[in-house]
Amino acid sequence: MPDYWPSCGWRTLRAGPDGQLQVTDDFLRHLLLRPELAPVPESCAAERGLHESLLQQPRQAVDAARLLVLADADARANYEVWLRFRDRLLARPTLEGSYVQLFRGDVDVPPVLVHLLTQVLLRHVLAEDATPMQARAAEMLFRTQRIAIQDGQVMAADHETVERRAQADTVDVIALLRQAGASPRTAELDVLGADNADAYWERSEAHDLVVALNHGQPALAALCQVIERWVRHFLGTDVTVRPEGEIDEDQWVWHVGLDAQATAVLNTLYQGGEVDDAQGRRMLCLFRLDFVDPRVVLPQVAGHPVYLAMAMDDNQRLRLKPQNLLLNLPLARHG
Repeated sequence: MPDYWPSCGWRTLRAGPDGQLQVTDDFLRHLLLRPELAPVPESCAAERGLHESLLQQPRQAVDAARLLVLADADARANYEVWLRFRDRLLARPTLEGSYVQLFRGDVDVPPVLVHLLTQVLLRHVLAEDATPMQARAAEMLFRTQRIAIQDGQVMAADHETVERRAQADTVDVIALLRQAGASPRTAELDVLGADNADAYWERSEAHDLVVALNHGQPALAALCQVIERWVRHFLGTDVTVRPEGEIDEDQWVWHVGLDAQATAVLNTLYQGGEVDDAQGRRMLCLFRLDFVDPRVVLPQVAGHPVYLAMAMDDNQRLRLKPQNLLLNLPLARHG
């Protein structure tokens, strides 16, 4: 199969005997070559020297004095962020361990770098046997989606791509999405389906394919499969995930919101509160997660499902947080 997301840096990493990723110098160099750090014509000699030195030895210590001599304040700030991020990556034996540790306290690295790590790890989790729909569904875990709902159809498009297209064409964003939903072969945005699935591979970094998130649609099934593989890789336990129509109150003992909006709604309902109409309309999907081996979960949860949900915000954006699945599932033991 063709490579996908080639610029994320996954191929610069190395998998250990346990299948977990190990940070390499080449991956650190890959990060150094990002636009935020790569020197520009206006860069001073000290900045160019520091960048070249780090490319040669990306794990070297850099003290505050070496940053103070950089003429550009933004460059100094960017290097401070990168060095802190590098130290976070190297704090654990594996990239997976470092990723989870990022969320155990206050996250002190920019979202763009968190999303990059999520993408790299998903590329590893999906490996070489992903379907186009699984790869596109996985994008939802590290790229904000713009949601449009019309005539019962729930369409998701990459938020950044929609904004860029809308600005270039001076058209209304929602109108653009609705056009894509109504006409899968429009020039602006195509809807990914069985008839054009292979087109994903050559467009994997264009992020310009729309998916339908209605029950019974392949994108929703693919998202469930991605979540199953994500949990299995990190937590070492098999789960099944499927869309659910409603919560069985008698079975409801645990839930995990896949984003901030859904978390707030589920918490309110679980505590017996009322959700207003606007919040209810923003809910996009409910899922049921079951552990294949009930012995791995807390005793009070054994035999019960874990309900998951996702919801858009009041600007019709969907921002999933896959780390919630790694930190908040009711495992009897945590690695």
